[in-house]
Amino acid sequence: MPDEFAKFTAAAVQAAPVFLDREATIDKACGLIDRAGREGARLIVFPETWVPAYPFWISTPHLYSGALFARLYKNSVEVPSPSTDALCAAAAKARAYVAIGINERDRESTSLYNSLLYIDDTGRILGVHRKLMPSFVERTVWGWGDGSGLHVFDTPLGKLGGLICWEHEMTLVKFAMYARGEQVHASVWPAWSMQKSHIDFGCRQYAYEGGCFVIVSAGVLDETVPPEMRNPMMQAGGGSGIISPDGEYLAGPVYDKEDIVYAEIDLEHIIRNKHSRDVAGHYTRPDVVRLVLNDRPQKSMITAADGLSEARERLSQLLDRLDAGGDAAADPEVLAALEQLQRTLARQTARP
Repeated sequence: MPDEFAKFTAAAVQAAPVFLDREATIDKACGLIDRAGREGARLIVFPETWVPAYPFWISTPHLYSGALFARLYKNSVEVPSPSTDALCAAAAKARAYVAIGINERDRESTSLYNSLLYIDDTGRILGVHRKLMPSFVERTVWGWGDGSGLHVFDTPLGKLGGLICWEHEMTLVKFAMYARGEQVHASVWPAWSMQKSHIDFGCRQYAYEGGCFVIVSAGVLDETVPPEMRNPMMQAGGGSGIISPDGEYLAGPVYDKEDIVYAEIDLEHIIRNKHSRDVAGHYTRPDVVRLVLNDRPQKSMITAADGLSEARERLSQLLDRLDAGGDAAADPEVLAALEQLQRTLARQTARP
């Protein structure tokens, strides 16, 4: 750990996308990144699936249609692509880290994912987190993510991670982020108007429990939503703000308007807060209860070479557990898995 801790300005963007128009929404995002950068923001966070919009119509039976899904698909974002190139250039120009919600179009299938794209202050893509469990009717639109996208990035601004909407209700997923030392958390939401209190207490709880800063970016909608879609289910009320490790707001929350919320982040605050309780450190009991995280990509097809590589990786992990001693050395599951992997490796390496 360093002796000096970063201080920087973070920005939570609360703005409407240009509804189901990828290019126009990307242009608007680049303008907002430039604006926040000129205000001194080193980290800029946008709402959930902001490009090109959250599909609010999925809860409105008379609007639900394949045609709307096709329009969403055509305006979704591949990573990398000209769309991400534009966002990367804007981040580099602003000299700011950016976390932005996108509808991500998978390159190898026709599936969409609810994703959080991370870009560093040089314009380099750090990674993508795909929402692990789309909520309720969201499952008609997005596929599942996996543990390989559960990122906490080590940056000059601190250890940066993020979750999407109701992932903040997934207790073990939250703990995985805390256990990786997350210090600055991007919390992104579409902001259904009835979720105002939900976003407020969920994000304050995350900050307090994890002893981290939470940058809350929640959506709003504007006149680019077609008139035939403007009904009580097609509303977003915002709720963006920036929360300290004490669970108190440093800025915001703001509702029912476009805005950019700014606050200074002082990472030393985290050290003072965790003096009393560090839920993934001195205030935990791994000898009583602990979490197992599977952070390997889950593929629908693997080649023989992929299988060999995965077997070797798994064997290495199990050997590490055995080297560590404790209950792993006597765990029948570990020993059986070792034997199976050794047989697999023997067969694979024996092939011409």
